[in-house]
Order: sequence, then structure tokens, then C-alpha cells
Amino acid sequence: MSDGFSGFLFQSAPIFIAAIFIIVISVIAFMAMKGIVTWSRNNAQPEQVKEAKVATKRTDVRGGGETQARSIYYVTFKTGEGDRLEFRVNGRESGQLIEGDQGELRFQGTRYRGFARKKLIHS
Repeated sequence: MSDGFSGFLFQSAPIFIAAIFIIVISVIAFMAMKGIVTWSRNNAQPEQVKEAKVATKRTDVRGGGETQARSIYYVTFKTGEGDRLEFRVNGRESGQLIEGDQGELRFQGTRYRGFARKKLIHS
């Protein structure tokens, strides 16, 4: 006679829990490796300085509702060669840049290093 604890559910529960644990650890390891690879690639790139113009800015708001909302800021620059480069910037930097600003863009791989606005002299 069965005691109620020898069914399929009780025999497969440890396997199910182990599978979930392995999936969670795998996702964490994948995200960590992805971050390390991006960091390494950026460090291997030379820092570049290019003449550029602030083309657009955008904000990505995440969270809200039951969680705290946070804003992620992006700025797209158009270089003199016609390339468009988008970088993640902090809120202060985003607030100081205005679409149409021209100057020198400094970056290393996908890492934003700064933008020095050219002062226009009005006559």
C-alpha cells in the first residue's frame, strides 16, 4: 500500500528543483561573461576623438508601478564622416547636451568618455 509520499511528484521534485537551480546559475554566469567580454573589448580599443554633433537624445524609463522607476539616458552623435553613434550617459550629462551641439566626442569602443562642446563666436 502507498504511503502518499512515493508518487511521481515527490520523486521528481528534487530533479525539478535542481533544474531550476542550474538554469538560474547559468543565466547569472552568462550575464557576467557578457559583461566581462564587453568590458575587455572596450579596454582593448583605443580612445578615439571625433568631430561630432548631438543628433538626438532619448530616455528609457524602467520600472514604475510597484517598483521604483529609473531613467536610462542615451545620446546619439553624428560624426563628420556621417556615422551615427549612440552612447549611454548619466542624467547630468544628458541634461547638459542639447540637440545640435557641435564639438569633440571622446569614446572607447562602446564606452562614452565625454563631449567637449565648441563655443560658437557670434559677431
